[in-house]
Amino acid sequence: MCGIFGIISPIPINQNDFEILVKHSQQRGKDSSGLFLSSGESYNVYRADYPITRLVKEVRPYTSSFVMGHSRLITNGLADNQPVVRDDICVIHNGIIVNHEEIWEQIKKTRELQIDTEVIAGIASAHIEAGGELDKLPSKILSLCQGVVACSLALPKLGQLCLFSNNGSLYVGTKDKSTIFASESFPLTQIGCADVRQVMDAVFVEIPVSTQVIKISDKVERKTDLIPALSFSASEEKLLEHRNHGLRRCTKCVLPETMPFISFDSEGVCNYCRTYKSRNKPRPKEELFALVEPYRRKIGNDCIVPFSGGRDSCYGLHLIVNELKMKPVTYTYDWGMVTDLGRRNISRMCAELGVENIIVADDITKKRKHIADNLRAWLKSPNLGMVSILTAGDKHFFRHVETVKMQTGISLNLWGVNPLEVTHFKAGFLGIPPDFEEKRVYSHGAMKQLRYQYLRFKAMLESPGYFNASLWDTLSGEYYRSFTKKTDYYHIFDYWRWDEKLIEDTLDKYDWERAPDTRTTWRIGDGTAAFYNYIYYTVAGFTEHDTFRSNQIREGDLNREEALELVMEENTPRYPNIKWYLDAVGLDFKEVISVVNSIPKLY
Repeated sequence: MCGIFGIISPIPINQNDFEILVKHSQQRGKDSSGLFLSSGESYNVYRADYPITRLVKEVRPYTSSFVMGHSRLITNGLADNQPVVRDDICVIHNGIIVNHEEIWEQIKKTRELQIDTEVIAGIASAHIEAGGELDKLPSKILSLCQGVVACSLALPKLGQLCLFSNNGSLYVGTKDKSTIFASESFPLTQIGCADVRQVMDAVFVEIPVSTQVIKISDKVERKTDLIPALSFSASEEKLLEHRNHGLRRCTKCVLPETMPFISFDSEGVCNYCRTYKSRNKPRPKEELFALVEPYRRKIGNDCIVPFSGGRDSCYGLHLIVNELKMKPVTYTYDWGMVTDLGRRNISRMCAELGVENIIVADDITKKRKHIADNLRAWLKSPNLGMVSILTAGDKHFFRHVETVKMQTGISLNLWGVNPLEVTHFKAGFLGIPPDFEEKRVYSHGAMKQLRYQYLRFKAMLESPGYFNASLWDTLSGEYYRSFTKKTDYYHIFDYWRWDEKLIEDTLDKYDWERAPDTRTTWRIGDGTAAFYNYIYYTVAGFTEHDTFRSNQIREGDLNREEALELVMEENTPRYPNIKWYLDAVGLDFKEVISVVNSIPKLY
């Protein structure tokens, strides 16, 4: 997924306007970049595996009257980059086409590249060769492709540029006789475009005609791919331990004796059960309908949906569109631990529901280095209370909700947070007793955070490696999550009951993709979950699956026998996911797992 942009002008492009488009596109990802531009009677493509701002400084395309480009958050393609050139057709594309492999067989063309975007050029080539009408080409592409397609397709021999999308993640406007497009409306309004509109029906723009071969220049510096290659080692997989620890468990739920601050009464029922207050009893839906009514707009989007591509946010989006009848724009924060599976599900849902998706991508290389530094520090002094520092980098998700609100002018945000995802043990292992009165999944309040950070600081002193470049990133992210005031926001599952079977059955209708290495649908798009759950299970004999299933028992959604069977299966180590995670952060699998396996057990 990436940010795409371009200017088609009768005179050389406006440098200031172009640089604003470039800078904003980089918000969606800076892993790689590309430019396509007219150069007299020919066209040139420049591709690089570094940020678009640097590529533009090197190319300096300001004498051209037509330039389009992209700034990429790396997705399916490992060895290939955009713009994609095939059969004298050039394509830049925001989104992921989830069925591109099947399409090649249908159009009778041979795939040459790894990147999914190539199939758009392949369809266009086949359509033109067959004598198809140009104005029918966008609908042809969209009829074949599943997943988000927000696209700029250049046909130099025909002198035409075609802009189209199936989810609205593309906008076009005009300024001083120039046509300007971008993935979002914000940069177009910044540079003063008139008639800014969302591209749903195809837009055709004339570009300089050229019969010459498109010249391509690739600038490659990165030595490793940001998406690790999928690999398998039987000897590595055998290192992963999984056994039934035979722990004493609550006679009502499945929490074990190693759960922090747990106690059992004379009947063997734990204090977590005795103090539990139902969290899955929604208020009348009519209340939410009344609350959102002032935010509805006759034209344009009217709410923001924070969107991870996970099970609960996907179902929440389904409810918002089909039940609440809102017109959302989804917002995704990528910090380097969103898997391709998660991205594909984002693409599926947004395409199927016709919903724009705004991505804010962090510096993935830097974020993964932070994770690696903190994991090395943790391995030198393992502490279950410090495991959560490995996911501290994702807390800027809460910060960038405000960024998207500012850029879109939309204040209402609707969240699809599962009310049963409470995991007291993560802070409990740090020495913080559970707050059974807390109503939210994420706790708030200055005193709670100060106590938490004080105990974390004490633990960090045991391994000085924690005092690294990630410290400010961690603290600022948690500040935005826990201290900043949240406004104009509501939780969907405060008004719709969370029902796992109903959710999974509904998502199946969207062809929602499941992980191949586990039956659970929870956190399968999260690259970190399999690893930290392996730590918890190996050392403490349980994971967040045990706390989640215990909450379902208390809500009457599962019986204890069903939950025991589920957690035994769900706590099975997920080798492919763990391997991907450690490869992504650059740590050796055998070394890390050997340390985890040697940690003294709590049972």
